[in-house]
Amino acid sequence: MELSQDQVDQFDRDGYLIFPDLFEPAEVEILRREVARVSAVDAECIFREGESGAAKSMFRLHEPDGPTASASFRACSRTSRILRTAQQCLHDDDLYMHHCKVNMKAAIEGTAWPWHQDYGSWHLDGIERPDMATVTVLLSDANPFNGCLFVVPGSHVVGRSDPYWDDSTAYKLWAVKPKDMQAFLRDHPEPVPIEGKAGTVAIFHCNILHASGHNLSREDRWQAYFCFNRCANRPKDVEDPRPDYVRSRNWAAMAVEAEDGVLETT
Repeated sequence: MELSQDQVDQFDRDGYLIFPDLFEPAEVEILRREVARVSAVDAECIFREGESGAAKSMFRLHEPDGPTASASFRACSRTSRILRTAQQCLHDDDLYMHHCKVNMKAAIEGTAWPWHQDYGSWHLDGIERPDMATVTVLLSDANPFNGCLFVVPGSHVVGRSDPYWDDSTAYKLWAVKPKDMQAFLRDHPEPVPIEGKAGTVAIFHCNILHASGHNLSREDRWQAYFCFNRCANRPKDVEDPRPDYVRSRNWAAMAVEAEDGVLETT
């Protein structure tokens, strides 16, 4: 997959792009089976919520080892639809994956994610520049009713907000302060939903403001996230670094591989 210059310029300006129906139903089904399989694993890199103990976030599916390893997600991360898109938007062919995760919102129980910037946390990992982006694959249909992602167009150019530690979700994170968020929403366009059918792909900048609401529907909502960084922007040493599953130590540049790699893992 090769983006046009207009698309790259749009990413630079708006901080996100959406590509409807980029993955075929057969590929989505393979990835969904992997999510169901991995979610049954007992591992520290799987976070759960609600009375059912349903998985909320699962990390490190893209590496060949570890309890959550998945050949299908590894193959997915190296398709041009994922990796090449990130290379073009970050203007660099030498990228590694800071982390890979699947966020899951269980039917009825799946809670909201507060407004935040990914670089709010990644900066504290020792990463000096916000030269990072996340590619997300919708593994189920997403809409505002079931808690789809919302982004604020152009908000990435403001820079990193001074975040606060939010512990309202099963996976805790650095979030944007409500008073700052109110100011952002006064000064920027209305938030845009990242919605569409399963197989839709989006990419967004690490400083774009984003959030998602509660899943009020009767169906689970699943999305995969592939978070890329420039190899030249790898983390510096920090005191008490986060675990490998959220702050990868595999800084080797990734290469685009087979476009049908997900199908070949069955």
